Amino acid sequence: MESKQIDRRFGLAAVEMGFITVDQLFEAIKVQIKEELERGQHRLIGRILFDMGAMKLPQIDEVLETL
Repeated sequence: MESKQIDRRFGLAAVEMGFITVDQLFEAIKVQIKEELERGQHRLIGRILFDMGAMKLPQIDEVLETL
């Protein structure tokens, strides 16, 4: 599965599970897009949310288990 599709599903699942808000997801997506445009890097949404302090590793693992 392509990582962009996983990001989209990861973000929606994290919101549905109550780990993050829609606003936090949109902020992470903005960071992701900016990094891709400026640096050619693609960082996963879960990593961005973790680095933002919005999610903890156990929450990320729990979301990944549902995908």
